[in-house]
Parts: sequence; structure tokens; C-alpha cells
Amino acid sequence: MNLILIAVISLGAIALVLAAILYVASKKFAVYEDPRIAQVGEVLPQANCGGCGYPGCSGFADACVKAGSLDGKFCPVGGQPVMAQIADILGLAAGEAEPMVAVVRCNGTCANRPRTNQYDGAKSCAIAASLYGGETGCSYGCLGCGDCVAACQFDAIHMNPETGLPEVDEAKCTACGACVKACPKAIIEIRPQGKKSRRVYISCVNKDKGAVARKACTVSCIGCGKCVKTCPFEAITLENNLAYIDPNKCKSCRKCVEVCPQNSIIELNFPPRKPKEEAPAAPKPATKVETPAAKATEAPKVTE
Repeated sequence: MNLILIAVISLGAIALVLAAILYVASKKFAVYEDPRIAQVGEVLPQANCGGCGYPGCSGFADACVKAGSLDGKFCPVGGQPVMAQIADILGLAAGEAEPMVAVVRCNGTCANRPRTNQYDGAKSCAIAASLYGGETGCSYGCLGCGDCVAACQFDAIHMNPETGLPEVDEAKCTACGACVKACPKAIIEIRPQGKKSRRVYISCVNKDKGAVARKACTVSCIGCGKCVKTCPFEAITLENNLAYIDPNKCKSCRKCVEVCPQNSIIELNFPPRKPKEEAPAAPKPATKVETPAAKATEAPKVTE
């Protein structure tokens, strides 16, 4: 009986000592957390998509509070309304951010890019990309397995069964960038949505030389440079046989669309072009017709 009592007393004493040590340690090494971080976190949509550039919504909330400014910070899922609420909590000004949207830069449909083989492995773009270049002659284009669709939390991207390519629903897209990270071919890009959702971009990422690229896909960029020479705003660059339109410089004049021989440049959500008026034909010069009466009045030639 005495042994049991001694053991209980000993364990109780040890527990009290350890509790005291933990209490002192918690006070000495306590980390202060600004209560505004939790308030900002409650406002955020908790999608944890990483589209803001921070590790989840908690990381974004922490960054907003500690930075003391909202410049360069934007929640793509919550948008401007959420940023306005965060600004009210922190007593800061919410900067205006241009709406962004995901763009699929591949137009290699079943008609434009004929299939040369058939993939029978796991239905995953990541796995297919690690094994070979794809079912067509273009090793840069979409693999069509739908990893981007699975990555999207907002049901904003779907595979078109007729074209075999992903299509983005602008109304649902939050530009979180999850589809960009999921695509092993890097054909999806986050670009400014543009005024009235109008955008001009090159729907190709093929870096092969012209003849090789054209053989693989009938609408591939061949790096001819006509668009570069035509652009009056220097918005188009040509590198590694591939043209690229800078959305920050492009003024949507669409002159590049008209000169592209491959139809590789997409003009999205623009009104139909007006038919060009043909210039009036120049009038033909009048021909002088001599009448018999005129010929009769001519003076006779004198021969010596």
C-alpha cells in the first residue's frame, strides 16, 4: 500500500513540475499574432488556390497585415469586393487590379493536327508528357488528358470532345493559376481579360522551324515575322521560331491577325470585321475614232 501511495505522489509531483516548466516556456517563447490576421482570414474565400502568390489564404492574410500596404496584393478568387473588405479591416487603400483570365494557347484541334499514334496509358497529361511527345506530330501542343480540368476548383475549364482541347469559361475563371501549374506543356497562360473581354494572342507554343511546325499542325506559328513587322506598338517579339504578343503593349488593333499566313493569331470576342470596300476602277483612257468624213478632209500628201 505504501509503495502505491509513493508512486502516485511521485507521479503527481513530476506532473506538477512539468506543467510549471511548460507554463513558463509558453510565456517566455509566446509568439504574438496580430488579431487582424484572423479577421482578414475570415473574409478570404479559403480556396487556398495559391493564385495570390502566397501559400494559401492564411499566408495571404499574414502578408497583407505585415506589409502595411495592399500594393501588388490581390485575391483572384474573391476579386475586388474581398480586397475592399480587407482594406476596411486594415485601414488601407485597396488598389485596382485588372481582371485576369486563363488562356489556352493551342489551336491544334483534331482537324488542324492529325493524329499519328494512339496513347493507351494512364489518363494523365503529366504521365503522358513524361513518356513521349503526344499523339500527333507536334510535341508542344495539348495532350488532351484533362489535368487542367481536374485541377480547377471552380469548374471553369472543360475538354471539348470535338476539338480535343480545353476551353475556359470566362464567367467562372478566377485566374487562380491552378490549370497553369497542372499543364506539363505550358500551353495555358494567365493574361489580362481585356476591355469587353477582347484579347489578341498567338495560339501556338511550337518552337520548331517553319516547315516542321507547319507539317505537324496547319495553324502553327512558323516564325515568319510578318506580325512583328506589322505591329505599330512593338508588342510582338519573335524568339525561337515563335512569336509572342505582350498583353501590356498590345492595343488590339488586330493588324497582325490580317497578315498572319497561318491563322495562328486569335482575336477573341471582337465584332465581325467590316468587308473592305473595293477601290473604284480607274477610268480607261478615251480612244480616238476617226470617221470617214474626217479622213476625207485630210490634206493629200505631196510626193516629190
